[in-house]
Amino acid sequence: MARRIGAVSAVVALGAGGTVGLSAPATAAPAVAAAGAAAVRAADVDHATWQRDVQAVIDEARPYIEQRTEGAAGQKLALVLDIDNTALETDFHPWYQLPTPAARPTLDLATYARSRGVDIFFVTARPGIIESVTEWNLERVGYPVAGLHVRDLPDLFDEVSAYKTAKRAEIEAQGHTIIANIGNNDSDLVGGHAERTFKLPDYDGQLS
Repeated sequence: MARRIGAVSAVVALGAGGTVGLSAPATAAPAVAAAGAAAVRAADVDHATWQRDVQAVIDEARPYIEQRTEGAAGQKLALVLDIDNTALETDFHPWYQLPTPAARPTLDLATYARSRGVDIFFVTARPGIIESVTEWNLERVGYPVAGLHVRDLPDLFDEVSAYKTAKRAEIEAQGHTIIANIGNNDSDLVGGHAERTFKLPDYDGQLS
C-alpha cells in the first residue's frame, strides 16, 4: 500500500532560501542546525515499489558494465551517478536523520563497477556549502568516491543540465571515459559525455 513520503533535504532547504549549518566529524553524524522555511516535496510512492523499479533499471546496467569492462585493464573508466534518489534514498527519509541510506541497487552496482576497475564519480545539483556532509554520507553508507562535483556559486546560475554536462566533460578531460551515467531526472542525463545513460524513476517529477 502506498504511503505518504515527506521529502526534505538540506539541498531543497537551501534552494528555498533556508539556511542550514552542518559539520561532519570523522566518526560521528554531522550536526544539523535549524533550517529556514524549507520547500517540502511529497510523493505518493511506495518505497518497495520504488526499490523494485530502481532494481529493474540497475539489472539492465549491470550486464552492460560487465561487458564494457572486459579487457579494459589499464583504461581509465568512470561511472557517473546523481545523488538524490539515485545514490541515496533522499525523498524517503527526513533530511535531519543522517546518514541518508544508500539506494541499495545503486550501491551494489557502484561496488561491482569499482571491483571491475571503474572509478565512481558523483555529479549533483547540491550546493557546495554541504559538500563535506554529502561526501561523508556517501562514504559512510559504503560508496567508493573517486570524485564529487557540487555546485559552486557561479554554477547556481546555470541550468542544472548544463552544469552537469560541464562536470562530465571535466571528468573526461582528466582522462576518464564515462561508460555510464545514471540519474533519475532528465537533467542528470542530457548533454552527452557518456557512452550510455540509465534513467531511474522519478514518477513524473514527484521525486527530486
